[in-house]
Amino acid sequence: MSKRLSRNLTSRYLEAAHYLRSKQARRKIFAYVESYDDVLFWSQLLREVETEEYCFEVMLPSRTSLCKGKRMALTNVTGEQLGRNMIACVDADYDYLMQGVTDTSRTVTTNPYVFHTYVYAIESFQCYAPALHDVCVMATLNDRRIFDFEAFLAAFSEIVWPLFVWSIWCYRYGYYKSFSMADFCTVVAISNPSFYHPEQTLEQLRHRVNRKIGWLQHHFPQAKGHYTQLGDELQRLGVTPSTTYLYMRGHDLCDNVVSPLLAGVCEMLRREREREIRRLAEHSTQMQNELSAYQHAASPFEEMLRKHSAYRDAEPYRRIQADVRRFLSELKSPKSEKDERNPSDGLSGPDAPQAR
Repeated sequence: MSKRLSRNLTSRYLEAAHYLRSKQARRKIFAYVESYDDVLFWSQLLREVETEEYCFEVMLPSRTSLCKGKRMALTNVTGEQLGRNMIACVDADYDYLMQGVTDTSRTVTTNPYVFHTYVYAIESFQCYAPALHDVCVMATLNDRRIFDFEAFLAAFSEIVWPLFVWSIWCYRYGYYKSFSMADFCTVVAISNPSFYHPEQTLEQLRHRVNRKIGWLQHHFPQAKGHYTQLGDELQRLGVTPSTTYLYMRGHDLCDNVVSPLLAGVCEMLRREREREIRRLAEHSTQMQNELSAYQHAASPFEEMLRKHSAYRDAEPYRRIQADVRRFLSELKSPKSEKDERNPSDGLSGPDAPQAR
């Protein structure tokens, strides 16, 4: 019985239920997300664009099971459940850059009731370069800048940009088994970075990237006619050579690029703070007390990386909010009211709110 009822929990059902409430009550729009980890991100983003007429409630894709994931969140599209009062909020993954090559990509890029991150995933926002110093401060309680995350990741991105275009080409044209996301990660992963001579780390990366590009050019000569055009298209979509890192697979970026950098920087900052405590302590008891208090107050950088929200000024983040604001403004139009009563609710069409 509960499953049959949940299938009837559509946008039109919620529209009808709204009229049973006070006229002064704000209209609630339900937002499906992929998993528990996504709830806070989308809740904060949507709360910032709420209006006097509309508010949001973020929820998991199923109330009758523990099923999660992008596919589950988008299942409601095929069931025509999405609409003015029920939307889906998902990671873009490569689907945004595929631009309709696959069924999922077509849904993500054309359905007006599906909102996506533009960058690969929420982890990408957490690894936003201008926010990483704040992550170090939160973890170590030491505000000294000993490493330029922004300059390093911009240089990293410019080096891997040509290989990233190859990655997208392989996925668009069906050669992803020859050069998968995992293969891309293997080439661009950063291990044992040099913080005093980052140019050495970047030069090693450049050597690996150029070697892989040579291999791809040899094995896929047919890409020559598409490669430059694809690079131009990706830049029009918002992927620039200096921000490529945001569009590579999220957990690869976090685990194999950003975390090694944060681990080294935070370790140096902690040691610096502990040396300062030892130097300034007047006696051993004070030193032990201060060290204990500092170690208790400091936190693992992994935890701070997940919890911070210093990415809110990132251009893709503002772009998502602009999409949601446009969606809310279009809800006020009489045409949008008509669309909600149309049986094709939840699908893109000439009368549906404008897709991104």
